Amino acid sequence: MKDAQANRFIKLRIWGEYACFTRPEMKVERVSYDFITPSAARGVLEAIYWKPQIRWHVDRIVVLKPIRFTNVRRNEVGTKASAANAKKAMRAGHGSLGIFVEEERQQRAATILRDVDYLIEAHFEVIDGDELAPKHYEMFKRRAAKGQCFHRPYLGCREFDCHFTWHEGDAPIGDYSNSDDRDFGYMLHDIDFAHDMTPRFFRAVMRRGAIDVPQFESTEVHA
Repeated sequence: MKDAQANRFIKLRIWGEYACFTRPEMKVERVSYDFITPSAARGVLEAIYWKPQIRWHVDRIVVLKPIRFTNVRRNEVGTKASAANAKKAMRAGHGSLGIFVEEERQQRAATILRDVDYLIEAHFEVIDGDELAPKHYEMFKRRAAKGQCFHRPYLGCREFDCHFTWHEGDAPIGDYSNSDDRDFGYMLHDIDFAHDMTPRFFRAVMRRGAIDVPQFESTEVHA
């Protein structure tokens, strides 16, 4: 039983040149959290290995490099395709569904992270009782070690590529390994899709460079 439980826990090291994990309270300009959110970390894991028989849970995030910000201006599109227009076009048999970038382009300032490096510690839950955990563990390990993924993982925004590798053993010694505790306030944990896509938050406290992530169903996670 102990070995079976061990074959559910993984460590993945990820890094990139830039990252932006946008604070939801910032409505106009993008401002990143100080480090990767659990939902973004889950997205990286699912980009490498996703199966309907399992569900990923992020347990711990280790910040390995100093938290550094930089300011940039980014071109974004100020609208999105309308579902109502799509339905109207389907009923009529014709319609204009295109978005013209030249007409909808907006320049927005963003405060983003640069030169990021994290260790994600996570485990997966087997939803299908007929599935064996060691099989999924070995498949994820093999894919992570070879750099394989279903789609390229990214660090908050799709233009910020995420590099990754399988990690064995203890966490590397980072810049905050010997630092005092730091309270970063409330951080987005994930979206509760079962209850009207409600965002859920938790208190993010860094202890010796690591942030322990409570389980989504925990009382430490609030709307």
